Amino acid sequence: MFFYLLLVVIVLLAFICLHLRFSRWGRLMAKIPGNKSYPIIGDSIDIIKLDAVSSFVYFRNLCKDYGRISKMQMIGSAAVNLAHHEDIEIILSSTRFNEKQTPYNFMKPWLGDGLLISNGEKWKQRRKLLTPAFHFNILKKFCHTFNEHTERFLELLDKETSQEKTNVKPLLTRATLDIMCETSMGTSMHETSGSTTKKYFDALYDIGDVLLERFFKVWLHSDFIYNYSSLAKRERKLLKDLHNFTNTVIDERREYRQKHNITSTTGDEMFSGKVKKAMLDLLLENEGTKIDSEGIREEVDTFMFEGHDTTSMAMSFMIMRIANEPEIQDKIYKELQGVFGDSREPPTVEELSELKYLECCIKESLRIYPSVPFIARYITEDAELGGYTVPAGTIVQIDIFDCHRNPEIWPEPEKFIPERFLPENCVGRHSYAYIPFSAGARNCIGQKFAMLEMKTMMSCLLRRFKLEPVTTHEDIVFYADLVLRTKNPIYVKFRPRTKTMYK
Repeated sequence: MFFYLLLVVIVLLAFICLHLRFSRWGRLMAKIPGNKSYPIIGDSIDIIKLDAVSSFVYFRNLCKDYGRISKMQMIGSAAVNLAHHEDIEIILSSTRFNEKQTPYNFMKPWLGDGLLISNGEKWKQRRKLLTPAFHFNILKKFCHTFNEHTERFLELLDKETSQEKTNVKPLLTRATLDIMCETSMGTSMHETSGSTTKKYFDALYDIGDVLLERFFKVWLHSDFIYNYSSLAKRERKLLKDLHNFTNTVIDERREYRQKHNITSTTGDEMFSGKVKKAMLDLLLENEGTKIDSEGIREEVDTFMFEGHDTTSMAMSFMIMRIANEPEIQDKIYKELQGVFGDSREPPTVEELSELKYLECCIKESLRIYPSVPFIARYITEDAELGGYTVPAGTIVQIDIFDCHRNPEIWPEPEKFIPERFLPENCVGRHSYAYIPFSAGARNCIGQKFAMLEMKTMMSCLLRRFKLEPVTTHEDIVFYADLVLRTKNPIYVKFRPRTKTMYK
């Protein structure tokens, strides 16, 4: 029996080797530059040695060593890395290259066919269904929620002003999680069961570690092997906690709608006062016609994943960088004084729209620290990229991090220069040179939500506190995760501003 099993393995490996060497796919891939690889296993030996920090460096070195296009090969598959805006445009602007597979399929047990990872007609139908929930007129109704949780965040910072340094990441994480929980599910983390909330909160972070570990352990890419691993057992436990929480919240909201005979979410009354449940309500309104109960859970889970961690890390990086740029911080404060005077009242949407320089600062921070530094597409037909023919059946990884550091577009790319985003300086810039929210048909549906949230929080924060540097840009050690993270805490000193007052 063992002999026959061994024979099958040998034949399979021989087939893979011959395919990689002699097939059209293999011949085309062989022309694309990349690290030295081995027959059959490709770069797998190097990749499995990587940890979270070294893997981020590995991906960046592909761009550094080989330029706009490079490849990495694993057992029976390969990925092409793109860092040039012209090549990125070819992929993201075309509906022919919209499909997602590895590594997104590892998230399927969690997010199912949610908007992030669904393909084809299901993605089109879900995108069409969800788009009204992110209309700017609807998002304006969430400002009350942004302001409420920003105030709670600032009250926590009030207690930190006597400290020499404060780790901003956990405080921002909780604030953005509260905002997403209330705007997407219509419930406050403060109102739910303590143990249930903690399990959900912990699982939301641990699941990312599981997914990344699976990605780097190449042998676990096989569902058959993975399902027997201890990592899969851990994932199933986390998924139980994640899905239990969202299912409970959805059931409670469904019962609330039935009890109060709510059948439509089109009226303004659904987005006023303490009823701020546009996203979940929109899904429930279409339950049974355009989406089923499982689909509702998938989209709520997707909202929560995409909406809070990306924003909390973006805010962490921006606060750190502003603390290290006193002249820029003074310019922001001067703009805030011009709009708000000495008031610490919550901002209105109209006031936020006047904060042009603050918006430039947010955009520059997202350029240097894109929340999602790498995204991927699976191409089902050949693509001409960087002077090479990339064959169908290849994963294309888009290196947003290094695209945003192209010195041809961004002189002195590591410098924080908000003026890059003044209207007169954007004229003639390639539209795919700056893509913090991706681009094309599958761009981030929540980008206006995120910008409004960040402007709200930063406008309130910088009116109340002066930021002083502790962690610097040079201290940052990035590591690979579902979003851009740092190995160590991000510390900032918060000093209260004494010349402002409440109205």
